[in-house]
Amino acid sequence: MSDDAAAGPQGPADQTPDFDSMTRDIADVPAVEVITTVAVHLMSSAAVNLGLSEEGEQHRDLDEARKLIHALAGLITASATEIGSYHAAPLRDGLKSLQLAFREASEVPDEPGQGPGEKFTGPVLGHSGA
Repeated sequence: MSDDAAAGPQGPADQTPDFDSMTRDIADVPAVEVITTVAVHLMSSAAVNLGLSEEGEQHRDLDEARKLIHALAGLITASATEIGSYHAAPLRDGLKSLQLAFREASEVPDEPGQGPGEKFTGPVLGHSGA
């Protein structure tokens, strides 16, 4: 058996992740960047689960979208004072758009104040413009 075969698909057995380097790298990332990156990932996933991607209905899952929007609202609400309005304002706008899209996608809309994330944002009313 060759050394390559023994190493498996991950490469040679003596190659391990450099956790010290990875820790230093993440320590260099400002908190505002970590928070906004996580928020953008939550927004993107929620949009896909709302059926707003190219494949639309194929990936639509309103239960998953609800969870993601709720988590996004909590993150934005909790971190807004820490990241400042420059970063928080566009995140809030994106959140509101997702909340409105959720309301429009629901066959039986939630009562005002009961939609995903509205525990944190208050009732979201209006149209998403879609």
